Amino acid sequence: MDVGLLFDLRNPEGWKRPWADHYARTLEFCEEADRRGADGLWFTEHHLFEDGYLPQPLTFAAAAAARTRRVRIGTSVLLPALRKPAQLAEEAAIVDLISGGRLELGMGAGYRVPEYALMDGDFKSRFARTEEHIREVRRLWEEGGITPGPLQDPVPLWGGFYGPRGARIAGRLGMGLLHINHEKFEHYRDGLIEGGHDPASARVSDLLPIILADDPDEAWARVAPYLAHQLNSYQQASVEGTDRPKPPLIHAEELRNRTSNAPWGALKIFTPEQAAAEIKEMTEGLPVQHLIFWASIAGMPDDLVARNIELVSEDLPALLGS
Repeated sequence: MDVGLLFDLRNPEGWKRPWADHYARTLEFCEEADRRGADGLWFTEHHLFEDGYLPQPLTFAAAAAARTRRVRIGTSVLLPALRKPAQLAEEAAIVDLISGGRLELGMGAGYRVPEYALMDGDFKSRFARTEEHIREVRRLWEEGGITPGPLQDPVPLWGGFYGPRGARIAGRLGMGLLHINHEKFEHYRDGLIEGGHDPASARVSDLLPIILADDPDEAWARVAPYLAHQLNSYQQASVEGTDRPKPPLIHAEELRNRTSNAPWGALKIFTPEQAAAEIKEMTEGLPVQHLIFWASIAGMPDDLVARNIELVSEDLPALLGS
């Protein structure tokens, strides 16, 4: 099992730094992860978030690829239904070339109405359009429909879909599944068979809601405000453009008090030893390839980010036997 780190580039008000500085510092963290032995750097996509959530993951992935030498460069996830297939095929190919063949292309359907409105996409048909665009990107690469093509043949593709339907789509397309779940794995495997793919080719990866620290309790007190922002922004954004009411806000004090009913389980702060024990249990019997960890929670303090990167990259792999 490889270990990697995901960056969403959030830069919220309250602890915001100048944007150019924020992007530069994140690239330094990417270099640090590469030097310390992390296996993957992953970038994600959302649009119109007030905290500047990364909107163009392949653009940033190209910069990270140019600043690193060995680490895999992935998206978890990019939204293909918001792009023309030829545009996506070209941009992804360039990242693969810049990186020397290190691209892992994770794709999903998204969940927000305003993002589809911004890009003139049809939200209601997003699953069908996502599947259609993935097939077309693959065809363009295989048939030389864009130039230059990627270095890898094939580029590893991942489906960031949740639920039985999404797992089956990923399987039908012959992609890896970006979800570690025994129940969903059966639907994924059925999809592989349905699509004419060898079920032995099944592979899974996932973004785990985990960061590492030497003293988890001390880290919880410091991370709580950042986690509250992260959870609130996801939940509030999920109802934008719909007639659903806004969910109540989560407060940092609730998250600090982990005996409350607050959804603090959305993040786990572990020592490497604690993380390894839980990961071994949750991945048993599954063909796991990549474990992806948050590099930062909503712009949390740099010292916590740096230590998290160090523990994920250097300490955890030995405990996992990878």
